[in-house]
Order: sequence, then C-alpha cells, then structure tokens
Amino acid sequence: MLFKTQELERKEIEVIALIDELKSKLSYALRQPTRWLGILRRSTFAKALRGSNSIEGYIVSPDDALAAAQKEEPLDEKTEAWLAVNCYREAMTYVLQLAGDPYFRYSTDLLKSLHYMMLQYNLSKGPGQWRPGYIAVRDEEKNEVMYEGPDADHVPTLMDELIESLNTDDGKVHAMVRGAMGHLNLVMIHPFRDGNGRMARCLQTLILTKTTGTLAPEFCSIEEYLGHNTREYYDVLQGTSGKAWNPKGDTRRWIQFCLTAHYRQAMTLLKRTKEMQRLWEMLESEVKKKGLHERTMMALMDAAIGYKVRNPTYRSAAEISDQVASRDLKELVTHGLLLPTGVKRGRFYTASELIKHIRESTREPRGIADPFGLSS
Repeated sequence: MLFKTQELERKEIEVIALIDELKSKLSYALRQPTRWLGILRRSTFAKALRGSNSIEGYIVSPDDALAAAQKEEPLDEKTEAWLAVNCYREAMTYVLQLAGDPYFRYSTDLLKSLHYMMLQYNLSKGPGQWRPGYIAVRDEEKNEVMYEGPDADHVPTLMDELIESLNTDDGKVHAMVRGAMGHLNLVMIHPFRDGNGRMARCLQTLILTKTTGTLAPEFCSIEEYLGHNTREYYDVLQGTSGKAWNPKGDTRRWIQFCLTAHYRQAMTLLKRTKEMQRLWEMLESEVKKKGLHERTMMALMDAAIGYKVRNPTYRSAAEISDQVASRDLKELVTHGLLLPTGVKRGRFYTASELIKHIRESTREPRGIADPFGLSS
C-alpha cells in the first residue's frame, strides 16, 4: 500500500489554475527569440543541481555548480560534494533527455540506473541496489531518529507498486500532484542505502518533464526552491508520515507544500526572464558604446549575475579560440567592465562596480506571496 492522493479541494484546484497560468506566461516568454536564453537555461540547471544536493549537506559554490552543469572542472578542489553534484548532473541530464522519448515507461531498472549514476562516486553506498536491511533517518544535532523506513523485505513489492502507479496515468491527476506523490512515496519507502532524497527529487522532476506541456523541461524542477526551504521541506515530510512508514498519513499538507513550491519557482523564473532581458539590453549598450565585439556579452552576462568568468568557460560559450578569449577578457578589463583575480590557470574575472550597479538596477521586487492566500 502506498500513500494516496487526497481528493483536491477547491483551494488546491484554484492554486493549480494559478500555476498553470503562470507557466503559460513563462513558456511564452521563453519561446521569444532571445540571445540570453542559453545563459538562463544553464544557470537554472546549475541552481537545481546545487539546491537538491545542498539538502543532503553536499555544498558547492554557485561557480562549481555551474561548472558541473557545463561539464567543466571545478574552481575549487574535487571534494566529495563536487563528485556528488557532478554525478547528479549525469542523472538529471538523462532525465531531461527522456522528456522527448515517445516510448518511455517507468521501471525499477530505470530508477536503479539513475541511482547508480548519482552515487557511482562511492560504491560502498550500494548504488543501483535496493537496501539490504533496516534504515533510519537521524537528526544528528538532536541525536534522535526522525524516520524509519519500511522493512527491507517489503521494498521490492512497494517499488513495483510505485512503478505501476506511475505507468497508470488516466489524466485525472495533475502532473504537479503526480510528481509530488511520486516524490513522497519514493522518499518514504527509502529503497536505497543512501541518496533517497536526491532520487525522490529526481523522480519528481522526471514526472514533470514527461508532462510539461509547452514549458521546456529544464524549467520544470522545484529543486532550487527545496534547497532554499530545506527545514520546511523536512518538517512537512515528517508531518505526513510521522516517525515510521505510515501510508495512511494525510498527504494534503505535502501536496499544498509542493504546489506552493511550483508557484514560487515559476514566479521566480518569470521575474528572472524580465531581469535578463533588461540586463542584456543595458550591457549591450555598454558594449556598443565601447566598441567591443558582441560576443563579449556572454562573459559580461555571467559576471553580472554573479559568476566568476574563466577563459575556458567563456571560449566554450562564445565558440572562440583560447587566444581570442584571452584578448576579449583583457579588453573587458581595460574598459573597466571586469576585474581580474589570480594568475595563469587560476585566473578568473568578476563584475566591476559598473556592472554590479547595472545588475542591481534591473532587479524585480523581492518577495512572492503564498498562493493559498491568493485563492478565493
């Protein structure tokens, strides 16, 4: 027996309608011909990678998350956190590719394969295999068990039931709710020795990418939001099941939490599209004023949104040689648009005060309302 979807009440149906309307606006904004879409796409992917892994304590810098998203070497040393994020990138990239597969079906083998991709950096954690025995989630600060998964003997049957439910889509349950329930059931079954939270969030994203409508799959994930709201995320999960496997628990609060995440993530992305458009226009004006090549916009945009610009990253984005990239970056420094730090291979560039000022002038108002407070 799995956790069941609560019958939606009017307020949940109204919030889903609000989110669908928001995502339609976002989809329309992202379909317009823009030269900054690729920058937003990889930045959004990097934030999702960083957010999901930060929940498990694997913390990397925004720059290293971006490097992982682009299959580049990290700025910092290759720590276990970097390996975790890099392997998660592999799994998530595969998930995004599956979005366009017309013959796709869920299977336990698929989930085991995704799990192996995520945890292949540490074979002692049994990547790709169901856990062999008892498992519990502990709060190390309080030194107490927060949750105990079902008996290991029940895992194969429960996972088969989950797969069957995922492959049975009568269209009556909205994709956001299906994703939330897939996430909930996997994390509560806790089928693996480690990496269950990451797998549950990855599964939720997979469910969403298969039913995205017109919104590109890269913009469907709520992992960035969950990474910023980890405490509430854990509290809602525990409140749904209690301290042990209890599929009779009320799932309404969990569904509402996930819908709130979707609303706020969509609002955040919609704001970013407006900011990116204004930022591009203002930086483009500076580039033209100083007689710089248009391709230097790639470096300026990255610096403006807070990333450290490196020669390899810039030359890959602009599709130019190492020599041309070095010359461009030097010109951006000469014109007071970038600031250099370090030497040789360790050299990177950050936004000058002028670029930071331009970035600040493009920001949308902060704060996003609770969608359940907006519904009538």
